[in-house]
Amino acid sequence: MAFLRRRSGTPAGPDFDVLAMDPGDWPGDLGAVLLSDPEDGTCQGVVLRYDLMGGRGPSMLIGNLRSGSPAREPEDGVPFEVRQMLAAVGNDEPVGVLDTEDFPVMLDDALLIVKKVKLTEGRLACVQFGRSDDIQVTVVTWDRPISEDLYKLLKPLPADMFQV
Repeated sequence: MAFLRRRSGTPAGPDFDVLAMDPGDWPGDLGAVLLSDPEDGTCQGVVLRYDLMGGRGPSMLIGNLRSGSPAREPEDGVPFEVRQMLAAVGNDEPVGVLDTEDFPVMLDDALLIVKKVKLTEGRLACVQFGRSDDIQVTVVTWDRPISEDLYKLLKPLPADMFQV
């Protein structure tokens, strides 16, 4: 993951690379939300929502949260992106973390340690990993497993996607 680096000169967007699946590789709609600090307006994270074609609802969220972002450290341990997915599918049932497990994934010549988060809602799949620039990436899917092939599809998106 050495290709990830801090950005500068992007005042309207994040000053870090947003790691996600290219919208051109996705057959549905893509939405993005920038999480800004209420005090100084700095970008604390970016969450991308991938919806399936035909209005069949969200299938995946990918969050990129910087160090120090309040969304990165939830009090109950349930990742922020999980709550966003539940809201997107209209599920207001309580959810909790049952267990976490670290497992290795080979990415080209690099080893990526991925944390699998097992939740009380069995239709959710959630994984997290840290990047070399201290950005936490969380992938959440609804009613779909997360395969190791997904990590090969993740790449930095162009900075101009996040300009206002």
